[in-house]
Amino acid sequence: MGANNGKYGSEGKGSSSISSDVSSSTDHTPTKALRNVATSEDSDLSMRTLSTPSPALICPQNLHSFQNGRGSSTSSSSITGETVAIVHSPPPTRLTHPLIRLASKHQKEQANIDRLPDQCIIQIFSYLPTNQLCRCARVCRRWYNLAWDPRLWRTIRLTGETLSVDRALKVLTRRLCQDTPNVCLMLETVIVSGCRRLTDRGLYTIAQCCPELRRLEVSNCYNISNEAVFDVVSLCPNLEHLDVSGCSKVTCISLTREASIKLSPMHGKQISIRYLDMTDCFVLEDEGLHTIAAHCTQLTHLYLRRCIRITDEGLRYIMIYCATIKELSVSDCRFVSDFGMREIAKLESRLRYLSIAHCGRITDVGIRYIAKYCSKLRYLNARGCEGITDHGVEYLAKNCTKLKSLDIGKCPLVSDIGLEFLALNCFNLKRLSLKSCESITGQGLQIVAANCFDLQMLNVQDCEVSVDALRFVKRHCKRCIIEHTNPAFF
Repeated sequence: MGANNGKYGSEGKGSSSISSDVSSSTDHTPTKALRNVATSEDSDLSMRTLSTPSPALICPQNLHSFQNGRGSSTSSSSITGETVAIVHSPPPTRLTHPLIRLASKHQKEQANIDRLPDQCIIQIFSYLPTNQLCRCARVCRRWYNLAWDPRLWRTIRLTGETLSVDRALKVLTRRLCQDTPNVCLMLETVIVSGCRRLTDRGLYTIAQCCPELRRLEVSNCYNISNEAVFDVVSLCPNLEHLDVSGCSKVTCISLTREASIKLSPMHGKQISIRYLDMTDCFVLEDEGLHTIAAHCTQLTHLYLRRCIRITDEGLRYIMIYCATIKELSVSDCRFVSDFGMREIAKLESRLRYLSIAHCGRITDVGIRYIAKYCSKLRYLNARGCEGITDHGVEYLAKNCTKLKSLDIGKCPLVSDIGLEFLALNCFNLKRLSLKSCESITGQGLQIVAANCFDLQMLNVQDCEVSVDALRFVKRHCKRCIIEHTNPAFF
């Protein structure tokens, strides 16, 4: 692409010289012309200064396949929208025969797009996916500077197990700090998911250069530690969204000691995080959860899936400090029991989402606590809680009448009686999962379909349900998608 810069009017001199050499050659041998092509490309590369590194510097050679993947599908709807920073390597240089590249009279004229003002080109760039934006940065010097306009880089997203993320973040932040030395004031979101080569050094770069950071996702980055996370939350006071799921070395979220000393007593040593995902942080214990709750008192979304060392005591700490939680997940936390449900019930009407899937120690007693105090609950996932019976479903249906999504799959003690209570009380139910509920029959499904007209998803896989019952559901709930294992129904 670098050799064709003259096409866009910014580097037209190189293209003109190539054509003149071709036309003046008497023996029509390509040797001299090819040498001129290479010289033209070298002169084009020399136009870049050290302060504006090429996008190709921060990505390995094996990211061409990303054009058809996730990166290429993300585009921004406006200048302030999201531009995903998946930077790829340049395409291989192809030297074609100079006779094929004869210069026409139109190449000497300025291209129409070069007549547009900078603001219009930036607006056009804002609609491009990242791979195309980075290609545009390699067209000419003007496009390179416009493609790196900070307004196009509110979000950086890097993916790939082999990507040198630490170096990529260093190059990106250095380029974005060109107008405001050492500070990226426009950067608000950094998503670095599944990058195994990310280390504490990369997070420290973010902490130092991105004081306006509001969202950070480093899921499945196994090499980051508590110290790096502490640096980020201490130096980025506006951070609201933090995803460290799968980071097995992270055991706590807190301020650094230096930050705690500098804060005034009125600040209270609090962190402004509202969304925290610590799924698969296997070493997280109750004491770490205590520290998190004491520092992150503004939490509204907390996900602790498969934090297998968490107990009812840890949930008690959460309820003491974090009274504004709306969504909570303790799925697969095998030590959470009915006593933990009693603590969660203290959230009362603020709780809208609760996931307690595969918490085998929870029974109807715990469900009764939730049903009694959390009347505005919208979503409940209790899959695999084998201690729940029709009585628990009855308490839930009569008190949480605004329930929209319920998963009671693999609860063998729930039968058609429980479904009847649901159908007669929860008219707004949209999603219902009864997978592997052995006591469910077609009669119970018909009662649900006759009362819950807005049902959109029904999972009855591995249930003994007749084809007639499934057809009855389809007739009454026309928008319902039925997931089943009955080969006779289609």
